[in-house]
Amino acid sequence: MKNSPIPTEVTDVIQALEKAGFKAYLVGGCVRDFFLGNKPKDWDVTTDATPEEIQKLFVKTVYENTFGTVAVINETTEDESLRNIEVTPFRTESQYTDRRHPDQVLFSKNIEDDLKRRDLTINSIAVSLSEDAIKDIIDLYGGFKDIKDKIIRTVGNPNDRFNEDALRILRAIRLAVELGFTIEKETYTAIQSHKNLLKEVSIERIRDEFTKLIMSPQPKNGLMMLHETGLLEFIVPELEKGIGIEQRGTHIYDVWEHLLRSLQCAADKEWPLEIRLSALFHDISKPKTRGIAGDVSRGTKTYTFYGHEVLGSRETRKILERLKFSRATIEKVVKMVRWHMFFSDTEQITLTAVRRMIVNVGRENIWDLMNVRICDRIGTGRPKENPYRLRKYKAMIEEALRDPISVAMLKIDGKQLMDYCKIPAGPKIGYILHALFDEVLEDPKLNTEEYLQKRALELLSLSDEELKKKGEEGKERKEEEDQKDIEDIRKKHFVS
Repeated sequence: MKNSPIPTEVTDVIQALEKAGFKAYLVGGCVRDFFLGNKPKDWDVTTDATPEEIQKLFVKTVYENTFGTVAVINETTEDESLRNIEVTPFRTESQYTDRRHPDQVLFSKNIEDDLKRRDLTINSIAVSLSEDAIKDIIDLYGGFKDIKDKIIRTVGNPNDRFNEDALRILRAIRLAVELGFTIEKETYTAIQSHKNLLKEVSIERIRDEFTKLIMSPQPKNGLMMLHETGLLEFIVPELEKGIGIEQRGTHIYDVWEHLLRSLQCAADKEWPLEIRLSALFHDISKPKTRGIAGDVSRGTKTYTFYGHEVLGSRETRKILERLKFSRATIEKVVKMVRWHMFFSDTEQITLTAVRRMIVNVGRENIWDLMNVRICDRIGTGRPKENPYRLRKYKAMIEEALRDPISVAMLKIDGKQLMDYCKIPAGPKIGYILHALFDEVLEDPKLNTEEYLQKRALELLSLSDEELKKKGEEGKERKEEEDQKDIEDIRKKHFVS
């Protein structure tokens, strides 16, 4: 067991309960994570105190549920996992008529009652503390051994556990993927035989578990497991339509395998949810758009998927809306799917086209689109992640995004010059601006309104020929610096 220090915020809660004469234990996922040497995402305490007795012991609490859970609020910590420490009385539960919540919750004085109602053995271990160390371990169902053996197993009969709360079916798979564990045979068989119960679970709860699976280190394995158990048809059945859909060309995998590998690439890069979802759905409509090209008799048969990105963006929207993802997530992923072909099929892309693409997806999304393209490429089975073409695209994006070197960078503009120098619009204004800009390029500290106004009057005293010469020299210098900036970008990406 890898021991990591238990935060004082947690030990303070337990000690407060014990000093008041109550029993108190750490329980659930935080104990599991502690034994695995991982930082718990939250901390749960169970006790023989009632909710009212718990509330009396702490300065600030929240109690807004019917299950006895009291949140002890700590506003001084910056650690999100310690802001709300949930304290719940030992409890027993009646049957789950709605397959989600127990019909009745009764508080108990025995920790054993509380542990036997839990879902998985690895979540049913309770520990008592002595300061910041473990004093005693209560493990009635072999959870500690299952943690060591990396096994997912239900507490008691898996059929009973899944009939109580159908979401446990999905949670068992998600935890197996998150932790890299194997699901015990009887539990796995029960998942398969009870898959239809998932229809009775709210889509929001399914979405949350699906999101956690997508954000796990090995989402590819998770989706394969969802398919093998029959659960995927209740979440995203559209993905299974890609099974056996051969692609040929640069693709060595069918659509299903390609999408899973693209998603796994995003996970390996630890990229955020929107990129992972985009990678997973970018070719979702290829099965619907596949056409045949070439001569079958001569063995030159190949496939086309014209318009799959357009149809795919619409299908992706329907899927994400059905799963009730946030509006922001939906809009971003739909954009990524719609435009993912921009950096793949076109042999030659102009800088103007890149600028238009930036407008289409937004400056804030353009690099994420490139990352989806990387996932798409790796998902085809090609190991080279950053070939010349991709490097060229990256350089073009930087060039399109950069603010060009321009007289607009000056702290004074043409109208201000006309007002200050009391001269009309004409070539002189341009010459003065370019001459001023040449000086600012040499010494950026000169870019102040006060200096530029004073210097403009001095330049105005020159002859027309001298002023024109200075202005043209400044313009040439601006163009040279502009080109140098572009060359630096291209060198950075090793492209010409």
